[in-house]
Amino acid sequence: MPSTLEVKCTNSSCELDMFEMHYTYDMPDSVTVADFSCPYCGEGESLEEIVL
Repeated sequence: MPSTLEVKCTNSSCELDMFEMHYTYDMPDSVTVADFSCPYCGEGESLEEIVL
């Protein structure tokens, strides 16, 4: 099964609190949460992986 990341936006003015990123096995190992931006507010530096 492809990997899943649970991510939250830490931008205090953003209404999105959590979302899941699903990706295929073709995603390079070097890709991290820092390579993405929030789909709601667009902030790239405000994403943080939720670690359980």
